[in-house]
Amino acid sequence: MSYASLYQRSLLDDVLPFWERHSPDPEHGGYFSCLTREGKVYDTDKFIWLQGRQAWLFASLYNRQEARPEWLELARSGVEFLRRFGMDAAGDHYFAVTREGKPLVQPYNIFSDCFAAMAYSQYGKAAGDDTYRALARSTYARILKRADNPKGGYEKSTGVRKLRGFALPMILSNLVLELEDVLAPAHVEAALDRSVYEVMEVFLRPDSGLIHEFVDQDGTLHDSMDGRLINPGHGIEAMWFMMDIGQRRNDPVLIDRAARTVVRTLEFAWDTRYGGIYYFIDAQGYPTQQLEWYQKLWWVHLETLVALSKAWSITGDDTIRKWYERVHEYTWKHFPDPQYGEWYGYLNRRGEPLLTLKGGKWKGCFHVPRALWQCARAFETLERQTAPPASIDQTPT
Repeated sequence: MSYASLYQRSLLDDVLPFWERHSPDPEHGGYFSCLTREGKVYDTDKFIWLQGRQAWLFASLYNRQEARPEWLELARSGVEFLRRFGMDAAGDHYFAVTREGKPLVQPYNIFSDCFAAMAYSQYGKAAGDDTYRALARSTYARILKRADNPKGGYEKSTGVRKLRGFALPMILSNLVLELEDVLAPAHVEAALDRSVYEVMEVFLRPDSGLIHEFVDQDGTLHDSMDGRLINPGHGIEAMWFMMDIGQRRNDPVLIDRAARTVVRTLEFAWDTRYGGIYYFIDAQGYPTQQLEWYQKLWWVHLETLVALSKAWSITGDDTIRKWYERVHEYTWKHFPDPQYGEWYGYLNRRGEPLLTLKGGKWKGCFHVPRALWQCARAFETLERQTAPPASIDQTPT
């Protein structure tokens, strides 16, 4: 079976059906994300960023994979729930609400807004609905207004040490492309310029080749636990965003730098004893404040497969191919659940399931299906360029 076929089959025959069966809330709209291994709902609270992610996923598949009416209907259920219950009076999106839509957790950061904006934009395009296109623009405007102080009044720090975080410039580099149909072209290009500069010139350190999660206000490194923190998954995910921008702009230098950064991050963060990619790691080898640093997480490995498959399909580099094969073998051996479908999210250092849930407060219908779709597209491109096509002997289990 070819790699492209493996990813496409897993997406359409395994992962999407799991969420289609178990996740929709037929009574109140939106989706349940807290699902056991078997798909049973164990908590009905709704986390707004996961509502946005899932609505985006089905709208995006409708636009980019196949115009299936059931996907459009699932996306509609999500965006309508977000529009009715997801925002406060100022238009900022809550973090969590009850099943019925009553607010539980205030809008303490802007990441719920980012994924809601993506959902509104893709649904507006899929349904031809200008109401949701306008809502995507207004949500994006709120994101920009809060960008310099994302947590606002919910910020816990005193302000004595104001470090710049990597998460926002990283997500904006992808967000503006998702909202391209509703934003002015000049704004899209200017926003991409800013994101590329922030990611590749501020947070990516030329001496180590690693992306730090936090830097000082002037862009220098801060010698603290936060300042030394490396989040391999974040850094690698950002690199496939950079590759997408590089392809859009026909910029081989940006693509090459992004690919080399993926390899450097893997060299630094790969567990040489048990395999897999560490969740967090200190740049200088000191203990991290994150006690879960050694865990192996689904999204880290999936985003790495996306980045490597894109880099391999673009560059044909043999070092990239070897890293892809190593990460692929580990990921497909440990994360998919052949008995009940979908993927485990949390493994211990040895690669054993630490939690068997399929969804919760942080894991939803997003990273697995998005990565499967992205990898399938990358390998379709690669297989058109090679003979015989990139393939595997059998479906990993």
